[in-house]
Amino acid sequence: MSFFPKISFQCEVEEYLTKVFRNNELITALGGQEAENKYQSLLSRLSHPPSFTTVRVNTHLSSVKHVKKLLFEEIQKQFKGLCVPVLEHPKLQDILLIPVIGPRRDLKKHPSEVIVGAQCGYAVLRGAHVYVPGIVSTSRSVVKAGDLVSVYSDIEGKCKRGAKEFKGVKVFLGNGISELSRSEIFSSSGPLKGLGVRMIEPVYLSPSFDNVLPSHLFLQNLPSVVVSHILNPQPGEKILDMCAAPGGKATHLATLMHDQGEVIAIDKIANKVKKIKLNAELLQLNCIKAFCYDGTKALSVEKREDEQEGPPFSPESFDRILLDAPCSGMGQRPNMAYSSTLKEVTSYQPLQRKLFTVAVKLLKPGGVLVYSTCTITLSENEEQVAWALKRFPCLQLHPQEPHIGGEGMKGAGLTLDQLKLLQRFDPAAVTLQGMDINSLQDSREDDLISLANKDCIGFFIAKFVKSKSK
Repeated sequence: MSFFPKISFQCEVEEYLTKVFRNNELITALGGQEAENKYQSLLSRLSHPPSFTTVRVNTHLSSVKHVKKLLFEEIQKQFKGLCVPVLEHPKLQDILLIPVIGPRRDLKKHPSEVIVGAQCGYAVLRGAHVYVPGIVSTSRSVVKAGDLVSVYSDIEGKCKRGAKEFKGVKVFLGNGISELSRSEIFSSSGPLKGLGVRMIEPVYLSPSFDNVLPSHLFLQNLPSVVVSHILNPQPGEKILDMCAAPGGKATHLATLMHDQGEVIAIDKIANKVKKIKLNAELLQLNCIKAFCYDGTKALSVEKREDEQEGPPFSPESFDRILLDAPCSGMGQRPNMAYSSTLKEVTSYQPLQRKLFTVAVKLLKPGGVLVYSTCTITLSENEEQVAWALKRFPCLQLHPQEPHIGGEGMKGAGLTLDQLKLLQRFDPAAVTLQGMDINSLQDSREDDLISLANKDCIGFFIAKFVKSKSK
């Protein structure tokens, strides 16, 4: 058993990434050892959760000040009076930041164990309790509700469901109280739902948001909030969110537009489109229209004269377009074992280019296109920008506001001026290894905001403007 190992990749993916972060441009700029140190730091940071939980306030229904007060009271209750602040961001005025305390290394481990799947484990590290579908196995000693248990994540997916013992690679997530007996968890009458383990001593202390102000706030990573501000939709405009599920950015765009205009949200998976609609309904936003449709086919061959509002769309139909593209997801945190193959990783670039080509054709002259991913590779980020500028002379890179991440990474042949117009959120830029309550109380608010801007998920943003026809 190891405690928070660096993220691991399949060998071929590891070799691929090593070449990315040792490319000639980067080594020339940083030096070989510094480039290597930065890469190793990135691998370490990716396995830990970000240092802050980011909450976007639904300003369509409530003020940031009001939600901040309610949230502070809720956190005081959850943390039993521990004084953890709720911070307002000076450049993102619709979000609140809650510092995450940990990792706590002094927790006593109990003999009774609960093993959860990797995705459930990552959710626990970010403040969630354990729900029954996430439980893979328990010790035979978990015999009744109310038992104290230690929770571990099977990061490699090798534990057999229902096993009474697991000797494989597992990571300690903290302690909790079992809400069910072992026999109830693995009932033969079918899979149960609901709470399985209530976490009382998590390794990372972060608030749980189960049923907390559901219509007034939305849990969202900080860079994902930045994207919508950069697109900067205006009331009355027609906006397209091309890969919109589960609707975090679509609902944010609608809120920034004061629910006036149209946000067309498409996704090709029906269940995910239902989630978009549910989120729009929960946040009481009426200008969002969600459709189950493949974004690569969203362009109508001929200009349509009918009044149908759904896809496919006529060329030059939208004032602004957000392409938060499907990607390899290597910037997501925490992640300790990345299972995708090199073939899967490299399959995203051509898909992103198909979607980008459609987006350019659907954008009105003078319109804004924002391209973003939650990954760290050059091929899905800076290389896509270089390709787009060459492929579409009608596009120009534009400055981003707010610009709180770093500049683009060298290696794709872009100029220094072009790299400065890009925004890359790079967890490797952070040297801090966790935060305890004493260091939190000794920190200035400006320093905490600066840390929040850096210690988030890996993310990339590019903003283009389409030139007007002459």
